[in-house]
Amino acid sequence: MKTLIKDKENIYEVIFEVVRLIPKGRVTNYGAVAAAIGAATGARMVGYAMNHAHGMKPKVPAHRVVNSKGLLTGKHHFSPPEKMQELLEKEGVKVKDDQVQDFEKVFWDPMKELSI
Repeated sequence: MKTLIKDKENIYEVIFEVVRLIPKGRVTNYGAVAAAIGAATGARMVGYAMNHAHGMKPKVPAHRVVNSKGLLTGKHHFSPPEKMQELLEKEGVKVKDDQVQDFEKVFWDPMKELSI
């Protein structure tokens, strides 16, 4: 992954590549994606990238990226806002009051999963 990052001109593309690797039924958070690309303090940048991910080809599953507590803080960027929860639930992720349930169990850490 580190070589991949050096070869990319657009940091959003690197972020999109990591997010595309999140398996269905799993979620990660902005900070974990940032750490995976070598930008440990770049959680906000990952959020901005997710805001621009809609309509990308190939698709970017932005609904699988939540905040560090498992909250659907990016839902207002979906149309309608309930769409983020609907997509997660369709994949088997339980959400209650805008929070992923069993967050620790469904959390996907790119640093561990991708052996970065």
